[in-house]
Amino acid sequence: MARLNRDTLIALLLLVFCGVMISASLDIRDTNYGTMQSSVWPQAVLGVLTVFCLAMLGQSVLKPSAPKQETVEKSAGIGRYRNAITVYILFFLFLWTMPYLGMLLGGIGFVFLALTCLGEPELKRVPVHLAISVGTVGLMWGIFTFGLGVLLPDGELLQLN
Repeated sequence: MARLNRDTLIALLLLVFCGVMISASLDIRDTNYGTMQSSVWPQAVLGVLTVFCLAMLGQSVLKPSAPKQETVEKSAGIGRYRNAITVYILFFLFLWTMPYLGMLLGGIGFVFLALTCLGEPELKRVPVHLAISVGTVGLMWGIFTFGLGVLLPDGELLQLN
């Protein structure tokens, strides 16, 4: 029998975690003011996570591990964390402009700038980034506003409520 590789061990630990959490979700108290049980969403998320963990386990067991390759490129310093720092700065700007732009415009701006700063820096990609940001943020805003009835923050620039 082959030795356990790192992916197999992680997948097994995650499956144990999912089992413990599913067991704990069975003890969630039912409320009388909802239309569905309180445990539905946690169990749905844990079910999807369990399927992904099983897929990871299957892939790690069936697929042989690749031979180790020496990494020549070792980036040092702050350049190594450029993408993470960029996202933190953009998120800070998103939060800072939230009272003025609101959730919809601020979210579109955040996603657009994140795609543009972290993606391929070509001018022909800008319309694609704009379409992705308007589509995804607009869809999520619509789901939360109309489907779930959540009041998202409006800005001074665009008042929708």
